[in-house]
Amino acid sequence: MEQIAAVLGDSARWRLVELLAERPRSVGELAGLTGLRQPQTTKHLQTLAKAGLVTVFPLGQRRVYALETEPLQALVRRLNELVDTTVAHADERDVIARYRTAIDTESAAADKDRWADGRVFSFERLLPAPVDVVWQHWIDPTLLAAWWVPSSMKVVDCAIEPTIGGRSVLEYADAEGRRYRSEGTVHAVQEPEQLGFTLSVLDSESAISFTSDHDLSLAADPQGTRLRLDLRITETTVEAVPYIAGIGAGWGQVLDNLLHAVSTATPPTTKDSPK
Repeated sequence: MEQIAAVLGDSARWRLVELLAERPRSVGELAGLTGLRQPQTTKHLQTLAKAGLVTVFPLGQRRVYALETEPLQALVRRLNELVDTTVAHADERDVIARYRTAIDTESAAADKDRWADGRVFSFERLLPAPVDVVWQHWIDPTLLAAWWVPSSMKVVDCAIEPTIGGRSVLEYADAEGRRYRSEGTVHAVQEPEQLGFTLSVLDSESAISFTSDHDLSLAADPQGTRLRLDLRITETTVEAVPYIAGIGAGWGQVLDNLLHAVSTATPPTTKDSPK
């Protein structure tokens, strides 16, 4: 398939294919219609033949070329598959577009430090799993790492230790190897219903770009667990623009990851009580 696409990427060969789609033609006729010299035309036709796109018929002293439809039909099928895949993942493109718009908007507002202090973000999800299962996905580092960053990123280090003063940390890397680290502490724990923690996003010099205070609450629901997460922003610097702009889309994506994770999770087992 790659060979066919490469061959058709040449404008002269594409024109030959268009002409052969109308009817079989000789080298001389094709050369006259394209304005190419006959040796050039022959070379292009040989390339098309190697890719299986044309067949040559020697007719005495003439050589007539005809187009083969099957390779083109295979290309059409593959292109349709790519279109279908793109349409199925259109929401990811929309996320990028919204993020770009958010960066432009926040850049216009970020005229000095503390420009976003006090801003609040809230998120809610109804998760099809018991409260204790959802709780474990927040405090178990292995489970946490499976959902806490978008799919294009890789977790390097993460933890939310469910004790007052415990460590909260998230470090991830993008496909180019750039790392992003956030650190903070846990300040509220009521297992398995409430978790409060801070995270300070650090720049390349380990200085704080901004800090977010997270208040997570989990409540039992007939359909599973109702989750609410509130974030409050402080210590904002001008350089924090891309981070602030990405909070809405970023947390939206990772909470969707969490929904998928708990949907497929096996409920924790409990020991039989003594008789």
